[in-house]
Amino acid sequence: MIAIERRSREIDRNIFFAEKIEPMDLDNIRSIKDLLSAMRETAYQGRKLGEAFDILTQMIRERNMIIYMGLAGSMATAGIWKLVTWFIENNYIDVLVSTGANVSEDIYAGLGYPYGKGSPCVDDELLLKLKIDRFYDVYADEHLYREMEKLIKEFIIDLPKDYVYSSAEFMYLFGARLDRLGVDSIARSAYRRRTPVFVPAIVDSGYGIAALLAKYEKGSRVIIDQFKDFEQMVEISEKASDTGVIYIGGGVPKDMIQLIAVARTLLEERRSGREEIKSHKYAIQLTTDLPQWGGLSGATLEEAISWGKVRSTGISMVHVDATIGLPVLSLALKEMNLKREKIDLSFVFREVERFAEKI
Repeated sequence: MIAIERRSREIDRNIFFAEKIEPMDLDNIRSIKDLLSAMRETAYQGRKLGEAFDILTQMIRERNMIIYMGLAGSMATAGIWKLVTWFIENNYIDVLVSTGANVSEDIYAGLGYPYGKGSPCVDDELLLKLKIDRFYDVYADEHLYREMEKLIKEFIIDLPKDYVYSSAEFMYLFGARLDRLGVDSIARSAYRRRTPVFVPAIVDSGYGIAALLAKYEKGSRVIIDQFKDFEQMVEISEKASDTGVIYIGGGVPKDMIQLIAVARTLLEERRSGREEIKSHKYAIQLTTDLPQWGGLSGATLEEAISWGKVRSTGISMVHVDATIGLPVLSLALKEMNLKREKIDLSFVFREVERFAEKI
């Protein structure tokens, strides 16, 4: 007890009050940007969201920086996909790594098919009989969903078969098809901006169903090489001195982007003979998952430091529904009207560019 008391006297108590909580004053808030700045001086997840916005703007302003976005969760059905296209069109991200669902279920909406406002308190047996699919409190028409899958199937049938694609090459050509059809979507915006879209678990979506139907109806098969995906993602990272990441949810997209940092470190060690940690310089994550279950979606960004995946500064993990957090961050960015130069990553599509006009 005496030792504890002596040590407590040695510590300057004032260090715990060097930064102070500032009460939120609405008289000083005129914009979403002001709101986030004020939230940064408060506590809990409000502070984390304010910090995430600061990190996001640093990423965008910094030169020689490749920015990846990892997109998981059912964001397309929730109406959030147009925010992703906005990030693409404003050059705020250089690479998108997505689940298959998020870059197919946006096409359903782009075709003009409705998502209904629903309820989780509903008779799902009745929905099954009516061919209505439910995403928590969102409804989709199963018949129209199959029309979306039919569109993908017809694209797969038309693809040249004597080529092994990365998912980014596949999505680039699909974006070209959607552009010609006038179907608003993430793939179409990415095609127009020459932004790579990787889908590392693409079969786990309507693309998997469409590919299966193409095989059984027309004997048509497409081969997507996921190892090629990873090679291209790492090659992209080496086009700049630093990398930053925006995680919407977690899942496979987060894990793939995290592994890029590990791969860069190992490749640098192989080239130079010395270890040089190539962690992502910045990282923010919006998630509702928690760390204590051991899954990566909830794993803290601090945990990723131990793997050399991110640095100890420039990170913010916000426990917030992305349908709340992403619109707030996006609108604040829009208010700032930040300009960012496009990073040319068209080398990813060089081999398949010759197919684009024929698809």
